[in-house]
Amino acid sequence: MREILRARDLRAGYGGGDVLRGVSFSLQGGEVCALLGENGSGKTTLLRAACGLLPYRGSCVLSGREAGSLSDRERARRIGWLSQRGGAELPLRGLDVVLMGFNPLLGALQSPTKAQRRRALKALNELGAAEFAERNFTELSAGQRQLVLFARALVRDVELLALDEPESALDLRRRRALFQILRERAARRDCAVLFSSHDVNAALRWANRLLLLRDGELCAGVDLRAASRAEIEAALRAAFGPVELIEHDGHYLMAEVEE
Repeated sequence: MREILRARDLRAGYGGGDVLRGVSFSLQGGEVCALLGENGSGKTTLLRAACGLLPYRGSCVLSGREAGSLSDRERARRIGWLSQRGGAELPLRGLDVVLMGFNPLLGALQSPTKAQRRRALKALNELGAAEFAERNFTELSAGQRQLVLFARALVRDVELLALDEPESALDLRRRRALFQILRERAARRDCAVLFSSHDVNAALRWANRLLLLRDGELCAGVDLRAASRAEIEAALRAAFGPVELIEHDGHYLMAEVEE
């Protein structure tokens, strides 16, 4: 596996104050990694800093290039980014929103090719969202918009998929489909997936690795492919306090423990 992302002593914040305080980690091709932690722990800040979308101190290297040194166009070529509220006011057809994913590959006056249009439609179809291709994006529900934006992030081959709570507005069936696509994409294309979530149980089911944040610091990291139940439980407790793991249908679920 090739190394996709390496962060060392990463520090970032807003208005002169640090939200992240010295976070270090690395991601390999084929890995799906979940960022977990309570509200305000720094998940979104870490995602944005790791992509070079937020000024940072320390080092964050994306396939040999410092993320903060990338131009907007080069960053868009290398990273498929999905924010929590991206594209909320785009007065375009769903298909045109997905086609925006090809903008980093196009010249100033160049339109998407027929092959790119076919690929955009295929991305929507894989998500069960083909019906939104001709719909006005602003008229879609929050969950429908999220599917269209996810298709935009997936439409090109990238080195890193960085997704901020990608499943937050989706129903259970759509969530399962989304995470299945992420797992398959990471394995097939040798890219890395880094996503934040409040759904610990979804992360336990679909991620290969967990990075757990508490008060802007990396309090634990665990490889779910190799860790024991006790090691996973200890990592979750470092971020969430008293919890326990319950095994169900071959997977772990996290439950709170009353003190």
